[in-house]
Amino acid sequence: MLNQLRPALVLLVALTAVTGLAYPLAVTGIAGTVFPAKAAGSLIERDGKVVGSSLIGQGFTGGGYFHGRPSATTAADPADASKTVPAPYNAANSMGSNLGPTSSALAERVRGDLDALKAENPGQPVPVDLVTTSGSGLDPDVSPEAAFFQVPRVAKARNLSEEQVNELVAAQVQGRTLGILGEPRVNVLALNLALDELAKR
Repeated sequence: MLNQLRPALVLLVALTAVTGLAYPLAVTGIAGTVFPAKAAGSLIERDGKVVGSSLIGQGFTGGGYFHGRPSATTAADPADASKTVPAPYNAANSMGSNLGPTSSALAERVRGDLDALKAENPGQPVPVDLVTTSGSGLDPDVSPEAAFFQVPRVAKARNLSEEQVNELVAAQVQGRTLGILGEPRVNVLALNLALDELAKR
């Protein structure tokens, strides 16, 4: 019996060492050397202070900032650990809402968001990504249409011309990866940081 167990145990230890230690350490070391910023979380710094990551959305609520997609992430309720409370852009709990098309709570939330956006920019079609959450709840990007839709509100709040803000948005549009993958997009954090820089001039 020992003759049968020994090869199995040796194989278990060897595979654990290779796939559980050596491979992850090698990949982490290579990534840290070749892509140091990406391996560290694609963090964005301003004036020596980390202000966010280009990979994780943030909640911008002020009228003078562009807003990202709604987030359905939650956190434990401080009053009752068996329950959860909404915690938008909670990177520790990436998730969608799991609410289906027949959910009255989802329909009510979308209707409320839609009404607010229509009041913000009357007569313009509301881009779908401004009222729907992503699967992760942490999407850092919006479509160019969603960014351009918000220009009148942002320009008015910042006392800037819509033309200036439109040019800023256009400069932040990223095309498809390798020209074929994904859709054109605008990183909301990068756009808002560029907006702050524009306001300083």
